[in-house]
Order: sequence, then structure tokens, then C-alpha cells
Amino acid sequence: MSEKNKPWYLEISKSQWYSLFAGFMGWGLDAFDVMLYAFALTSIMKEWSINTAILGLLASLTLLSSAAGGIIWGIVADKIGRKKALMSTVLIFSICSGLSGLSQDIWQLAIARTLLGLGMGGEWATGALLVSESWPAEHRGKAIGIMQSGWAIGYFLAALVASYVIPAYGWRVLFFIGILPALFIFYVTKFVDEPRIWIEKTDKNRAFMSSFIEIFKPYLLRFTIITTLISSAVMFAYWGLFVWLPGFLSSPVEKGGAGLSIVKSSNFMMPTMIGAFLGYVSFGFIADRLGRRPTFSFYLIISAILVYIYGHTRDVNTLMLLGPFLGFFGSGYFSGFGAFISELFPTKARGAGVGFTYNTGRALSAFAPTVVGFFAISYGLGVSLTITSLFFFLGAILIFFLPETKGIELQ
Repeated sequence: MSEKNKPWYLEISKSQWYSLFAGFMGWGLDAFDVMLYAFALTSIMKEWSINTAILGLLASLTLLSSAAGGIIWGIVADKIGRKKALMSTVLIFSICSGLSGLSQDIWQLAIARTLLGLGMGGEWATGALLVSESWPAEHRGKAIGIMQSGWAIGYFLAALVASYVIPAYGWRVLFFIGILPALFIFYVTKFVDEPRIWIEKTDKNRAFMSSFIEIFKPYLLRFTIITTLISSAVMFAYWGLFVWLPGFLSSPVEKGGAGLSIVKSSNFMMPTMIGAFLGYVSFGFIADRLGRRPTFSFYLIISAILVYIYGHTRDVNTLMLLGPFLGFFGSGYFSGFGAFISELFPTKARGAGVGFTYNTGRALSAFAPTVVGFFAISYGLGVSLTITSLFFFLGAILIFFLPETKGIELQ
């Protein structure tokens, strides 16, 4: 077979595949730990007699701390390297999942989830940097798409475990299982290398905050502002939707839900996450072919339409049918962030750029679960979920204020 006709996956070295697997697993395990909370919501609400607004606020606190973690660990990754930073974040969110299971009241749970958020936010930033800087430009979108699909796998596993563990053992044991991802750091230690571009282009003696200052200089400020606005819009939509989606499915019909049991709602989420997995992976291939901007915008517009339909549907068969499509479009666009943001910022500021823009957006979107939970008290969860459609549309418009970066070499 000639070099010209060789399949793209044969162009990738073993070390690049190792880096991708590290990013994939790290993000999948992150999702597993984070989404255990989403599936435990109704059980916690019943045991402690608290309402949707309080639990939504707790989810918002986790997102706020994850935003801080992403910004901090992006800067740390610029200083100490992508590999070490990745291992540290996985260890943090794994331990704090176990602490969540030991909570005796809402305040203790709030502390544990806030600390967990620090690791959660940092993991995505460090994993995206590791993969983006390890893979060649023409296949970077595919790599980030595959990495991002780890979230769907983690979400799927969380749904599967929750459907068996909560009815039999309760929500505390569910959180104890979340400690297991800490074992992943042994794989990273043995098989993953630092990206060559970071080793060669980074001044190890520079000030700790120098990369953070760089992203606010005139030549990068436009990218910093617009990317932050985009991530804010789409993450408000995502977290407002997916934090409450299991709750919508398991809440009584008279409260605006779909009226399913916890087991059934968990089972309904599995096809949704299969759709999300396919959406994450397909996004990278499409974006490498058609470009980052049109692919991103298309996914968001379809998401906005599907959310409105889904939130106003109570028919079980229709919900099951729409679930995979909601997962495909409502999650797949996240595969655009890792490659797109990395391609906008130079190596000396890439960690800060990825960490700040993505996670400031996450911080500003942290109120989404609270907003949806608040409106759900009066209007029901189904109707309240459709608020997120507006933010999907906003992200689809803002993306065209940035340049197309398909196929460019990292600076």
C-alpha cells in the first residue's frame, strides 16, 4: 500500500495512541465520577427532604469549582507539563467522590462536591492539551473527538452502575465506587510521554502566571473573549439539560417529569449516551473534513430544536426514540473545543488559553442547574429544560466570530 493511500490511523505512532487513550480514559472516568451525582439526585432529595433548587445549587457549586480547577490546572500544565497535571487531577476527583459518600448532611456533601470539581475541571484541560499537542494537525479533530467520547462511556457506565447499586445499596455506595478511577494514574505514569512541542518550546524558568497574562495581550484578547462567550453559552445549555435529564425522566408527570422509575430512567439514559458517543466521534471526522465552524454550528442548531421537542414530550416511546439523537447533537459539539481552542493559542499560552476560556465559560454556566431547578418548581422540569435551547442558538451564532483553524499546525 502506498503512503498516499495508507489509512489515517496507520499514520499515528504508538506514543500518540497512548496519549489519546490517556485523554480518553481520564475524561471517561471524570464523567463517571461526576454523573454519579446526577443519578443520585432523587435518592438524596428523598433521604434529606430537600427540593430541586437546593440540589441544583449544589451542582452549580461543583461547576464553579471545576471552572476554578480548569483555570488553575491549565496554568499548572504550562509550568510542570501536561502529564503530571493530568495525574494530579484524576487523583483529586477520585478521592473526593469517596468523600461524597461519607457525607452526613448537605453541607458536607457540598464541600466534597466542591473539591471534586477542582479535579474535574483540571482533567479536561490537561487531557485536551496532551492530545492536541501529541497528534498531527490533519487528524487533531479526530483525536479530540475520540477523547471527548470518553465522556459518553463514563456517563453510560455511571447509568449502568447506578441502576444496580442505588436500589440495592443506596447512593453512598455509588460514590464509594467513584474512588476506583485513581488507579488510572499508574497507566499514565508508565506509558504516556510529555508532548514534544511542550518540552521544546516551553521556558521552564518563566514566572508561574506568565502564560495567563499572555492570553490577555492584544494579539490574543479577541480569541480569549469570544471563545469564553461561546463556552459559556453552550455549557449553560449542556449542564442545564444533562444535570436534570435523569431527574426529568424519573420525576412524576404531575411535576412536569416523564414519570419513570430510577431504574427505567437510568436505562433510558443509556441509549442517549450511545448517541452522545457517536456524536463525539463523528464531530472530529466531520470537522477535519468540513471545518470547525460549520460543524459546530450545525450540531448546536439541531440540539436546540431537539431539546424543545424532548422537554414537551411525555410519550415513553417518543422519549426513547429521541434520546440517542439528543445525545448525538446535544453532546457531540464538545469535541470541537479541545482542538479549536488549542489551534487559536500559541504553545507558551495554550494551557492558560484552554483552561481559562473553557472553564470561565463553565463558571458562568454554573447557574444553569440552579435556574432550571428554580423554574421547575413552578413549571415542571420538562418545560424548564427548554430554556437551554436559547443558549444552543447563541453558541451557533458566536462561533462565526472566530477564524477557521482546520488543518493548521500548532504555533
